[in-house]
Amino acid sequence: MKNLLFTLCIALPLFSFGQTSKLYRQALRTSDLKERISMLDEVIDLEPKNLDAYFQRGLAKNNSEDFYGAIVDYSKIIVENPDADTYYNRGNSRYSVQDYAEAKEDYAKAYILDNKFIDALYSLACVRLELGEYEKAISDFDKVIKAAPGQPKTYVLRASAHNALEHYQKAHADYSTAILIEKSSENYYNRGVFFMEITRYQDAKNDFNKALFLDKTNAFAYFFRGASSLFLGEDAVAISDFENVLKFDSKDFDAELGLAIAYVNLNDTVKAKLHFDRANRIIGLGSNVTNIQQYSETYWFQHQYFFFNKGINELVKL
Repeated sequence: MKNLLFTLCIALPLFSFGQTSKLYRQALRTSDLKERISMLDEVIDLEPKNLDAYFQRGLAKNNSEDFYGAIVDYSKIIVENPDADTYYNRGNSRYSVQDYAEAKEDYAKAYILDNKFIDALYSLACVRLELGEYEKAISDFDKVIKAAPGQPKTYVLRASAHNALEHYQKAHADYSTAILIEKSSENYYNRGVFFMEITRYQDAKNDFNKALFLDKTNAFAYFFRGASSLFLGEDAVAISDFENVLKFDSKDFDAELGLAIAYVNLNDTVKAKLHFDRANRIIGLGSNVTNIQQYSETYWFQHQYFFFNKGINELVKL
């Protein structure tokens, strides 16, 4: 009897290991994230130092949008055995909860541990862009482009950093390079928005034309093409585009304001007032308009203040 008990006590750890291994494999095979997390919970209960289980549970939690739970799991791994992949994934979870400063530190550590980890460097550049560290973002994007020159998104993001620093020629070159690599609706749209910002309205309109030729469902391109037409004095053309925007989103107050301004320019005060009233109802103003600051959340106020100020002065008289 004593010998049998001794044998069972020796066998238990082996059984536990086999059970843990089987559970771990089953967890990775299931596509149900909730089920995967539950199985990995059991694995960790049986084997608290199983760092692979923590890593996989962190991934599953992140993909389930339990970002804080993922951060806790990744942090446990980092305490025991820090590695580039775990820092990178914790950075992704922190980025998702807009903890950009901590995400930046994680991406930087991932890249320090593995200087061939281009995804970590790319993410580091992106988070620097979010934090307004434009010069450093550009430096990181330079390295990413040197390692992987054929990715249009990287040029677009570096262009955004150059644009923020008012390096307009360099921004233009990057937006154009992205288009050379991939003539997509999105890339033409991005350059078109850039042209809008530097008041090259005809160039902007040309890009929005190309964006919409490639993708007629790009509601934002309709809006900005309408705005560019408005600034070029082509009010009737602008009206058509703003009406198309409202087919995608009937509560787009920026499109309604664009229509109101276009109709004021065409001296159609009835339609101008109709669309102005609609915009005000959507914004929540009703007829209680007292100052332009009430439109602070609109595109027109944020990006075209002087043009909008002139238009709003005409509209409030209706």
